[in-house]
Amino acid sequence: MSKKYVYLFEEGNAKMKALLGGKGANLAEMTNIGLPVPPGLTVSTDACRTYYENGKRINDEIISQIHEGLNVIEEKTGKKFGDRTNPLLVSVRSGAAFSMPGMMDTILNLGLNDKTVMAVGEKTENLRFAYDSYRRFIQMFSDVVLDIPKFRFEAVLDKYKDRNGYENDTQLTVVDLKDIVDEYKSIVKKETGKEFAQDPNEQLIESINAVFRSWNNARAIAYRNLYDIPHNLGTAVNVQSMVFGNMGEDSGTGVAFTRNPATGEKKLYGEFLMDAQGEDVVAGIRTPKSIDELKEIMPEIYEQFDTITKNLETHYKDMQDIEFTIEQGKLYILQTRNGKRTINASLKVAVDMALEGLLTEDEAVLRIDPKQLDQLLHPTFDGATMEMATPIAKGLPASPGAATGKVYFTADDAVKAAASGEKVILVRKETSPEDIEGMNISQGILTSRGGMTSHAAVVARGMGKCCVAGCETVKVDEELKIFAVGDIRILEGEYISLDGSTGKIYKGSIKTVEPTLSGDFAKLMIWADSKRVLGVRTNADTPKDAETAISFGAEGIGLCRTEHMFFEENRIPVVREMILSDNKNQRQKALDKLLPMQKSDFKGLFSVMKGKPVTIRLLDPPLHEFLPTDEQDIVKLADEMQMAVNDIKEVIHSLQEFNPMLGHRGCRLAITYPEIAQMQAQAIIEAAIEVIEEENTTIIPEIMIPLVGIKAELDYVKKIVVDTVEKIMAEKGKKIDYLVGTMIEVPRAAVIADEIAKDADFFSFGTNDLTQMTFGFSRDDAGKFISEYREKEVLTEDPFQSVDVEGVGKLVDMAVKLGRETKPELKMGICGEHGGDPKSIEFFHKIGLDYISCSPFRVPIARLAAAQSALRASGQQGSDLSK
Repeated sequence: MSKKYVYLFEEGNAKMKALLGGKGANLAEMTNIGLPVPPGLTVSTDACRTYYENGKRINDEIISQIHEGLNVIEEKTGKKFGDRTNPLLVSVRSGAAFSMPGMMDTILNLGLNDKTVMAVGEKTENLRFAYDSYRRFIQMFSDVVLDIPKFRFEAVLDKYKDRNGYENDTQLTVVDLKDIVDEYKSIVKKETGKEFAQDPNEQLIESINAVFRSWNNARAIAYRNLYDIPHNLGTAVNVQSMVFGNMGEDSGTGVAFTRNPATGEKKLYGEFLMDAQGEDVVAGIRTPKSIDELKEIMPEIYEQFDTITKNLETHYKDMQDIEFTIEQGKLYILQTRNGKRTINASLKVAVDMALEGLLTEDEAVLRIDPKQLDQLLHPTFDGATMEMATPIAKGLPASPGAATGKVYFTADDAVKAAASGEKVILVRKETSPEDIEGMNISQGILTSRGGMTSHAAVVARGMGKCCVAGCETVKVDEELKIFAVGDIRILEGEYISLDGSTGKIYKGSIKTVEPTLSGDFAKLMIWADSKRVLGVRTNADTPKDAETAISFGAEGIGLCRTEHMFFEENRIPVVREMILSDNKNQRQKALDKLLPMQKSDFKGLFSVMKGKPVTIRLLDPPLHEFLPTDEQDIVKLADEMQMAVNDIKEVIHSLQEFNPMLGHRGCRLAITYPEIAQMQAQAIIEAAIEVIEEENTTIIPEIMIPLVGIKAELDYVKKIVVDTVEKIMAEKGKKIDYLVGTMIEVPRAAVIADEIAKDADFFSFGTNDLTQMTFGFSRDDAGKFISEYREKEVLTEDPFQSVDVEGVGKLVDMAVKLGRETKPELKMGICGEHGGDPKSIEFFHKIGLDYISCSPFRVPIARLAAAQSALRASGQQGSDLSK
């Protein structure tokens, strides 16, 4: 029996998403629960993968199954493909397993040709509608299948509108449309050397080929990279009988959400256009009406639609994004999917649904994409500054938040500006999927066309970008790189500010303030923390960072990098004095100056943390990093140190290393210069004793020795630390508990972790360096080729973003097992930046670490991801909302 590649809608269900794609699975589900879904079929993701295996060609077996399915659709509709009296027209749409709005291609009205267009006109008694549909089809087919740029067709359309003084496409007459169709076909002949395809079967197979091909177009690849969607999944293709919203004033089309995707408010939210096809709503060609107005225009249709949306939300237990068409007074549902939304809306919807009984608290916790929390942690406009600001225009508040930046009018220019360090606002008439990379790097997006469900709005909300859409008073000239609002002119490179919550646009830069976290976020995090097993600490070097982390829920400091304290303006001269010393006595004098500075640092941290654990890493980087490289700075240093310039240069030269990553750093410094470790140990223990006395609290300092790869290295440096600490405690007559552990970041340390554990009180895995050394990649240089590796699928993910489970992860797992064989109570955590990555956290939970540590602004992400990891490990399943 041959393999099944094609499924009628009634043959599928929502659980077949991997095979049918999200759109196909939902069309199947809606068909089976009795909703008014136009009949159709889905060509599976298996067929897409086979297409690529066959050298980008659909094989005969798949084509045969498509035609068999098409026969069934013909029977159901009473129409026939290519028939000259009652022709069947279909749409061809992509539908991957994970929602990728606008990234791949769609073709509507397929099946029209010079003969069937007349049949459609006669059947509907509306020749204008028939030719309007035909001109749309020619443009879509030419763009998607023949790679003829859309602007060639749009120029023709604009010419006819300008010539006749039309404002809207609906004003084009039958004569206009016939002439436009002829010009469109001439463009195809000129560009391809062939007549426009007249055989509907050829149109269909070529269109399916093109949609499969679009799986690997540049914008789809960029989108998958952005959202960590695997490149080998392929897309399904949905072939569905057409229903028409452009058949007159009793027809229309729209997009609606069951709740507000910007705020989460429980109210039907969306837009529609009468006498229009679906792309008119999302493309921003015409400004749509609010869904509430449908209640006035077609009350019965509105009530039917409202009931369907409520049923769909209850069925899927999630906010739905629904596409619909009204054809001559009859409602059809074309698509439903879990709606993209802002993080504020995500939190409100999840918490509200739990309180409504639609979800359990655990399901609500699993519903939120942890990475989306990052959107909560960015600045908003300062209220005091805003009182003085006067908006120059107001558009639609398409995606909330605040953004300030320099104006750029193309995605390419925006990307270049951002690469040079500029904050960018992307300004377009309307965005298209080709703008995805420019949108991604922008602080905010402004469009003069389009509504709340336009491409710009949907993509911006998914990215958490501030967006103001459909601001018609903004006149954008993308060629001259300028936009105007009345008499005000804004040139490329000038600052503007956007308020995505109000839709207001301001000239100039507006001050921002840090956000506060409360309400739905706080409630959800209480639920999350009750399920979490992993502790969550922060990587913090200053009291301010520590305070920020605590406000976000950090339970301790997992990594304090002491070298960061040395770079302050009043300290770097002393550090350089230490490095440039000729002998130990001179070096000790410099260290004596640094001691009170370091002690002050540690007191600040201990005081802020109020008894929470604090892990302090001894000096790690190579010494040359503290010395200048610029000639002018070297001369200045020589003057300050009262040394000859050449002597300074000799020291700098002597400290230079071919590969500092593998050089004289970490515990190797402490072995060469034990007095540095002594000073730091003294500063740590004296700070702890003083804060304990001053604040009547309990502090157990955790002193971490970095870069150990040989047990004897740990033994040597630990003895220095312990001897120093014990001496200080004896002198002060104070006895406190403290820990001395190590950072596992050298592969050899992971391999001999059982030996190292004998003398370590804790392990902290430095996965940044462990990744560098395991791969042999320099983190500073790998960026030059990691993107190529991902594009060519040599790597599926950047190992510096998500932990490499196969290699680096295996070393961590091995070290955990070996360490606990020696010392079952050994405390273990992660202090590399992987500690804030949800995928990595899932792995760290699985192998039984005690805690994860990450930068302050990733603490909420880590808390939620840790809770989800625990829930999934206990058998709970999460939503796919994040995709």
